[in-house]
Amino acid sequence: MNIYLTSGTTEFMNSLREKHATEQMVVLHGEGNAVLLHETTGQTVFQTPRKYEVIDSSGELSDQGFFVLNNIPVTDEGRPIFEHRFSNRARAIENEPGFIAIRVLRPVGSDTYVILTEWTGPSSFEAWQTSQAYNKAHEKRGTDEGIDKRPNIFSSASYVTKYTTAKKND
Repeated sequence: MNIYLTSGTTEFMNSLREKHATEQMVVLHGEGNAVLLHETTGQTVFQTPRKYEVIDSSGELSDQGFFVLNNIPVTDEGRPIFEHRFSNRARAIENEPGFIAIRVLRPVGSDTYVILTEWTGPSSFEAWQTSQAYNKAHEKRGTDEGIDKRPNIFSSASYVTKYTTAKKND
């Protein structure tokens, strides 16, 4: 499974989605931009997409959620360690209220992995961030055992982008 992302105006992203109505696509609205997400086992219809291989997933993406993309630049040498960490995750997020889906995305042609989660709304995501399950999943962060303290794993700081769909969220 692959996920392709492309950016542009809301109008253009909507027109692309309508033109390819049989494809699994979701238009995401951010601050000042729109992103079209295409999930497929085949090729994308985008001319110049950002391409990712799905290396872990749970749930089905919908066009009614709140999307959070944790963008994590990883060095070539850090890739196996990073992927091992996510292949052995606790999977507690799947039981959180408001959780819809997760995709762990390996970049093709860049160094930035994406942990994409979909929620019923911003309040569901915020509740996850203050939950015991979140604390358990991140308990080693900042310690000698944490992946963030290992040398040569990350090429630069991670960052989060948040998007909504056209439908209203909580």
